[in-house]
Amino acid sequence: MGIKLIAFDLDGTFLDPKKNIPPDNIRALEEAAAKGVVIVPATGRIVGGVPQQIRELPFIRYYVTANGAFVYDALEDKAVARAEIPLEEALSLLRYEDGLGIPYDCYQDGWGYMSAGMQARARDFVPDPGILELVLTLRRSVPELKEFLRQKGGSVQKLQFYFTDMQERARQLEELPGMFPSMAFTTSVPFNIEVNSSAATKGQGLAALCRRLDIRPEEVLAFGDDRNDADMIRFAGIGVAMENAIEELRAAADWVAVSNAEAGVARGIERFVLGE
Repeated sequence: MGIKLIAFDLDGTFLDPKKNIPPDNIRALEEAAAKGVVIVPATGRIVGGVPQQIRELPFIRYYVTANGAFVYDALEDKAVARAEIPLEEALSLLRYEDGLGIPYDCYQDGWGYMSAGMQARARDFVPDPGILELVLTLRRSVPELKEFLRQKGGSVQKLQFYFTDMQERARQLEELPGMFPSMAFTTSVPFNIEVNSSAATKGQGLAALCRRLDIRPEEVLAFGDDRNDADMIRFAGIGVAMENAIEELRAAADWVAVSNAEAGVARGIERFVLGE
């Protein structure tokens, strides 16, 4: 059974450690697309946070974004699937984090938002220069995020918390699922926690897209490196972890590629799609 769809995470997977795109990765996507394979970025980012070089590739139509909360059809400019956090539940969790002094931002309707005071301090809690640039440029600054969300209304695609105390982060990863059972808690970098509806994961978003395209799981090749990629890796007929992936993901994968610094996505596509 041949591969009909390739899904790939961005940070830590398709992008190298400096947030650049290895040329081999683009070449491999182009060659796979020429064979008729559907190419799908699957990211915790919003669509606007996907690097322009990827968004300009003419063969990419679908995006799994915000960890599966928003699956987007770029050709028709509409959602394929949505699974979001009800507003009052999101506000309840934000109030909890306020009590602990944890900074945060959110995605709603494909845009990122952050309280102005928190955004001004972002260098204090975002140690990765590439992620810091995203926080500073792709978050709309609002006076106070909770009040903004109350006034705007509507559900929330994703919440994101930033930690300098890794023991506190570990405690929250263990305890928050029991406190807020309607939400899913995961990570994409070593200093954050990402929160979605429990119905929103990359795997569930990818599954919804595959149903729409009549593609079976065994016809999917997926790449990832962190917790928020785990169910996507398990869903795919062939799940590939980067050499730099966390141990949980390496254990779940069917194959471990070289690291994101060495164009591991290209190596996987060559092996499983291009026959090189």
